[in-house]
Amino acid sequence: MTLMEQWDALAEKYNSNQGEAQKFWTDYYLKEKQVYEKLLDEPGRVWTGTVSELAAQLGMEDIVYFGAFLDGINESLKEANPVNEITETSEVTIDIDYEKLYCNMIAAKADWLYKLAQWENIIPEEKRTELYKMQKRSGTIVKPKKIGRNDPCPCGSGKKYKFCCGR
Repeated sequence: MTLMEQWDALAEKYNSNQGEAQKFWTDYYLKEKQVYEKLLDEPGRVWTGTVSELAAQLGMEDIVYFGAFLDGINESLKEANPVNEITETSEVTIDIDYEKLYCNMIAAKADWLYKLAQWENIIPEEKRTELYKMQKRSGTIVKPKKIGRNDPCPCGSGKKYKFCCGR
């Protein structure tokens, strides 16, 4: 059974009870934060090894939790790992695209991660502010200006909208 299959079964088990779910996710997020702190303490380092080796190096004892962590960080890596296929003996590489990671943390609304002090040594404050604004704008839907019935038709015919495409 792959780590993602084990994680899905575990999450499903705990999500059936609201009280247990909250404890389960809080526990996971605390462990995730500790791993990110270690990764961000050594910016530029490329982590390579088996899943179990990397979990031990990064201080996440539960291999299934580490599999979920790898799934979460996968979009922020320079080269993605096949997370749906990994087992604890699979070889993986963690080579982080830091700006992408920062933006993904903002998109996930994970302020406990994108506000970590380690970011100060990786991305300057001005750049982090710019990335934050850019990520927030990317989720904003802008409606186009509504065409009035007496406005010129946008197709370029020269007719009023109501006599052309507005029929």
